[in-house]
Amino acid sequence: MGERAKEWLLAAGAGAAVGALSAAAVIDLLSRSKRRERYARDLLESNGMTTGNTRSSKHLGSLGSSALLSDEVVSEQLTRNIQFFGMDSQKKVTESYVVVIGLGGVGSHAASMLLRSGVGRLLLVDFDQVSLSSLNRHAVATRDDVGTSKALCLKKHFSMIYPECQIDAKVQLYDASSEEEILSGQPDFVLDCIDNIDTKVSLLAACVRRGLKVLSAMGAGARADPTRIRVADLRESSNDPLSRSVRYRLKKEHGIEGGIPVVFSLEKPKAKLLPFQASKEEETPSDYQIVPGFRVRIIPVLGTIPAIFGQVMASYVVTQLAGLDFQTEPVVNLDLDHYRILHQRLIEHEELMYGTAEQVLVDAEEVMYIVKELWRGRSARDQSQDTGRKMWRSVNELMLVRWDKSKAAGISNLILVKFSEADAHESTTLDRIKEQEPEFYSMVSRVLKRAEMEFAL
Repeated sequence: MGERAKEWLLAAGAGAAVGALSAAAVIDLLSRSKRRERYARDLLESNGMTTGNTRSSKHLGSLGSSALLSDEVVSEQLTRNIQFFGMDSQKKVTESYVVVIGLGGVGSHAASMLLRSGVGRLLLVDFDQVSLSSLNRHAVATRDDVGTSKALCLKKHFSMIYPECQIDAKVQLYDASSEEEILSGQPDFVLDCIDNIDTKVSLLAACVRRGLKVLSAMGAGARADPTRIRVADLRESSNDPLSRSVRYRLKKEHGIEGGIPVVFSLEKPKAKLLPFQASKEEETPSDYQIVPGFRVRIIPVLGTIPAIFGQVMASYVVTQLAGLDFQTEPVVNLDLDHYRILHQRLIEHEELMYGTAEQVLVDAEEVMYIVKELWRGRSARDQSQDTGRKMWRSVNELMLVRWDKSKAAGISNLILVKFSEADAHESTTLDRIKEQEPEFYSMVSRVLKRAEMEFAL
């Protein structure tokens, strides 16, 4: 047999082998696809979705997160999250229970991503209905959903995305009379996506009173810049009329001054409430209220911004549930010139204390990291002080000093203190601080250890 014939026979044999392997792979793929379709169809039928039944979903998570995450379909659907968090942390997410109150542009996107992240149980609460004008910002609603309850709309769509989640939908307004019904059951997190001040204040106060973790959305309307969205304590939010009103009411009516994380925008609103326009001369705004006390004038909304608010909220909550620790960017209104001033003060202090500034191992940009990231723009001895809006006033009283006087003034050995605290710190020792103020010593040690780790020192 000639060489050319041998080559053709070898090629044909190899092609047949590859073809057999490809056929086997295709058959396996089709088989798996059919199994998944059958699995999903069975779940939907068990949830009553084929008959329009709105009863609670069958909670397969009751079998345990380990069993649920070992399921072929579920594990593949959540595979990217499992790879990101690790199996143990994803189990925490799958076992969690989250309440979302307010299901408009912000709440629908937050709830959607909580679901897609594998949260095991969701309670969705809203009294309102889907409208045509809300389709520019709603996460899943279609024209067919217009006129239906927002809560039931989400439940319908969610049951087709992740049927294993136990989804409860309540078509009702949150108020003092519904507090027990909505907040009982020890939820792992509550998301406040309400745009009415009275209701928002009531919910936040109840969460604080009950010791529940809560994340609150502030004003997302009339904004356009996604780079200005932040997560911070309510005390630090600025340029936001809703934050200001909520902060005032919580302090005045409930004695709550902070401790509530919020999502807000540093951007000043670019538009105002549109004026009320009646269709008849004798009509008043109250004629259009679904619920007494709720606004009827319209806030212009660029749909992308509330969607981003919701995504930020979901990301914050999921990472908290998974136990992934990260530091939110502090709201500190300083520019590089302010950090240069602090850098110069450090040099002058070193020369005064040690006769030279040769041991200053940081520049102005590294001072920015120390002041902003490590100490969040406030004295190490006063980590509860408000920042943000009052930062420029307080920077005039701050300076950097060495924590351990035996070590150089480097990134992992500098603390931010007030002028009035600097002398006392320089006249004491670390051993005395450790003995007399163990909590303060441990806190500073943790912060400086973080700098060592982040800069691989």
